[in-house]
Amino acid sequence: MSTMRPKSRQHGFGLVAAMFVIIIITAVITAMARLAETQNATNSMAIQQARAYQAARAGLEYGVAQVLAGGSCSSFSLDGFAVGVTCVAQTAISVPEENDLVTFYTITAAAQYGTTGNPDYAYRQLTAVVER
Repeated sequence: MSTMRPKSRQHGFGLVAAMFVIIIITAVITAMARLAETQNATNSMAIQQARAYQAARAGLEYGVAQVLAGGSCSSFSLDGFAVGVTCVAQTAISVPEENDLVTFYTITAAAQYGTTGNPDYAYRQLTAVVER
C-alpha cells in the first residue's frame, strides 16, 4: 500500500521569489550606473566652468596689460577657449591733485568653450575698470 501525499499548492513559489530578487538587483544596478554617469557629467561640467573662469581671467589680465601699455585689446584662443577681450575708454577727467587727465577703461573678457546646447559648453565673463 502506498501512502499518497496531499498535493501542494506552492508549486513555482521559488521561481517567483528568484525572479523578484533578480529584478530588484537589476533595478539597483541600473540606478547606480545612472547615478555614476550623472556624477561624472557634473564633475566634468565643474572642471570646464573652472577652466572657463581661468581663461576669462587670463583675458582680463591681458586687457589690463594692453591698456597700461597703450595698446589695443583683441580676441585670442587659449587651450580650446575663444577669449574675447574689449577695452572701452570712458571720458577723461581732470585730477587736480596730479594736474593730469585720467581715463578709465572698462575691460571685459569672455571665455567660451563649445557651442550653446552642447554638454561640454562653458562660458564665463569678467569685467574690470582700470585707470590710466
